[in-house]
Amino acid sequence: MTIIRRIVCAVLIWMLMPDVVFCADANKPNIIVFLVDDMGVMDTSVPFLTDAQGKAKKYPLNEFYRTPNMERLASLGVRFNNFCAMSVCSPTRISIMTGQNAARHHTTNWINPDSNNAGPKGPTDWNWKGLDKNKVGLPSLMKANGYRTIHVGKGHFGPRNSEGANPMNIGFDVNVGGASIGQPGSYYGKQNYGNDKKASHAVPGLDKYHGTDTFLTEALTLEAKSHVSAAVTADKPFFLYLAHYAVHAPFNSDPRFADHYKASGKSAQAQAFATLVEGMDKSLGDLLDHLEKLAISENTLIFFLGDNGSDAPLGHQHAVACAAPLRGKKGSHYEGGMRVPFIAAWAKPNANNLNQKKLSITAGAIQSQQAAVYDLFPTILNLSGKAIPEGHAIDGLKLDTLLTGNRDSSREEVFLMHYPHAPHRTDYFTSYRNGNWKVIYHYFPSEVSENSHYQLFDLASDPFEQKNLAASNPVELKRMIQELITRMETQKAQYPHEKDSNELVKPKLPK
Repeated sequence: MTIIRRIVCAVLIWMLMPDVVFCADANKPNIIVFLVDDMGVMDTSVPFLTDAQGKAKKYPLNEFYRTPNMERLASLGVRFNNFCAMSVCSPTRISIMTGQNAARHHTTNWINPDSNNAGPKGPTDWNWKGLDKNKVGLPSLMKANGYRTIHVGKGHFGPRNSEGANPMNIGFDVNVGGASIGQPGSYYGKQNYGNDKKASHAVPGLDKYHGTDTFLTEALTLEAKSHVSAAVTADKPFFLYLAHYAVHAPFNSDPRFADHYKASGKSAQAQAFATLVEGMDKSLGDLLDHLEKLAISENTLIFFLGDNGSDAPLGHQHAVACAAPLRGKKGSHYEGGMRVPFIAAWAKPNANNLNQKKLSITAGAIQSQQAAVYDLFPTILNLSGKAIPEGHAIDGLKLDTLLTGNRDSSREEVFLMHYPHAPHRTDYFTSYRNGNWKVIYHYFPSEVSENSHYQLFDLASDPFEQKNLAASNPVELKRMIQELITRMETQKAQYPHEKDSNELVKPKLPK
């Protein structure tokens, strides 16, 4: 920054107070990744799914949840209805940080803080240790590019006592609440967020809120706002990774919103889950308001997303499954396990803003072309002016064209989800999407109801995966399995093995 510019900033700070001025490098926008744990595409009042004409269509679950600030963000930007994540959490989080598919970075399961949870037939050498300071990652790259890097909330990048257990080891300047744990011991300040009764899952770094009525989601929001203000005062562009523990279990009811669901007719757990959703949504609104107060909304880009499909404790009450009309949920090979909400928006659209000219986002648009979590990595780095390190292979592609609401004909519409582990809702599988076709390979078919290695769906005519075409369309099945095998080999994926030997079990072409 030039001397003259520093003087101008100092004068503005003196006149307007530090919480209402931003003088950081205008060429570097502030970037926020707002990540919600276990939030599927249907856990919101925002309709992501569309009808045959491409218009947003509401389903019963959209009427149950209250997310006015997600609606607000969607009106400011573009929402995707075919945005894919890994079906469990740690793989997605590391994909965001590296730009790589889980099959490539080898963290293919959620990370147990204390033991290698490969499963009885899973690859024991999978990347259970997750991220470390030597791995190429988004926070370290952003930090090297002059950003204040702020981590607030859930980490889950590595097991206990590993480097990845502390986000500051992987490039964050600030860490509040991030550790090896995948869920909090408690959401309640009165229970010290688990520090009093469930120390193994205690949320660290929030001692100031212990013994208070401050719900965990609110505490993390207050901390995020504070550290954003500090970055503005220090005249630094910031990269904020706000990764809420909500809406993951335990389903502790947020008392601020409990009355909204008492007459819903749903179970106590379902009502509690809805309060977690609404509390997360309030956090988003509070953050948007804070950016406006600091006068930095026009230069701040927000990516809102979930880390895997829904885990809402709805069961089949009233014939409504937790991701209906999508099939499956978190941990499943169906779309309900992998489709997540995704919204990208400038916090205050202004076509004349320098950075908004570089990355145009069409307010209110719905994007139906498929994209995935690892696309954030190249998109963020490109906008911030940082090159991807030479030799670092990525699977992500820039989202720039898709953010305008238009199709990008240069992009592959493929998504590989590899889960060579157990136990979960689906064990030992790989799914692969290419356009409207989706194939699933089950490594041990006796463990699935179809008693077959293969499932094949045409998502164009059967978006909710009700009709398995594996037997009736052998040509398409063989083509898709061959593509799956090729992509697995390209990404050097790991495979499960026979239970009583080290013999690897790999996908096979149908006869």
